[in-house]
Amino acid sequence: MAQGLDEPTGLDDEFVPGSVNPFPVPAPPLRVVFMGTPDFAAKSLGALIDWPGAEVLCVYTQPDRPCGRGQECTPSPVKLAALAAGIAVRQPLNFKDEADVAALRALDFDVLVVAAYGLILPQAVLDAPRLLPVNVHASLLPRWRGAAPIQRALQAGDAVTGITIMKMELGLDSGPILLQRALRIAEGDHAGVLHDELADMGAEALLEALARLPLGRIMRLPQDEALVTHAAKLRKDEGLIDWSREAEPLHNHIRAMHPWPGAFFDWEQAPGKVLRLNIEPGIIGEDVPAGVAPGTILGLRETGAGPRLAIATADKLYLVARLTPRGKKPQDAAAFACGYLKTCQG
Repeated sequence: MAQGLDEPTGLDDEFVPGSVNPFPVPAPPLRVVFMGTPDFAAKSLGALIDWPGAEVLCVYTQPDRPCGRGQECTPSPVKLAALAAGIAVRQPLNFKDEADVAALRALDFDVLVVAAYGLILPQAVLDAPRLLPVNVHASLLPRWRGAAPIQRALQAGDAVTGITIMKMELGLDSGPILLQRALRIAEGDHAGVLHDELADMGAEALLEALARLPLGRIMRLPQDEALVTHAAKLRKDEGLIDWSREAEPLHNHIRAMHPWPGAFFDWEQAPGKVLRLNIEPGIIGEDVPAGVAPGTILGLRETGAGPRLAIATADKLYLVARLTPRGKKPQDAAAFACGYLKTCQG
């Protein structure tokens, strides 16, 4: 297990997918407006739609964006989920137009639920619900406030992450904590795995927080500003691998970059001939042989899980099972070695 953030006191309950919410369903159901955009948010929306304790009145999501080679406008996962459930969808560019704020207030709702919406909300929006605005955030706040908490936790080698349900305020992820759930990070976890686990955890934690709310059985714990760390938005160029680093921080970096933007490096096949390779997270192997430069591909190494491509770091070999040469389909290590290193097995 990667070393890093110690597990916080009182947050040692492991998340059990599908666990039963022990709190009674609010009656009448809470009137909810939902704001979110990507798959992570769609999980919480789906849970709200299926839960008898909430009536989702309207869904807000980012405007459809051009996507793919054809640059066709694509609806967000949240929009698709809302339309499939027959819920009205609104897509304002922002809330600078007072008419958009007035239309929100007119919904006459109890709780605003926000999950990865992608827009900083003004105070007028946060004041619109009768009870409070809540946010589903993929970290144990105050650690990793910001846009990429999953990836930054992996990069830092944190041993634990989790979900925070917080009351929203104008500051970036700075409002009081309503509920938290912790999740241990395994050594082989990458950003894609944690994203899916935390999306499920977030949906369940959200329902628990909302069920607690009418009972008054929910904390409002101020965040300790001395413990704040920030999770800056990912850039595509951050996927570049620096093989001169030691294997452990390099492994943390690679798994943070998978599946997006992907971890990559430029391999010099021959003088003047460079091929960009995208690699999937691997495992750390034995010490690098003396005199071998970082970034050198040393061929295949047999492991219990099959052959892996060995690449030198500053101290250890990094053993990769799958990689993708630019312009090609993903391939396993043996196929790469046969095609590019001319060392075919069998």
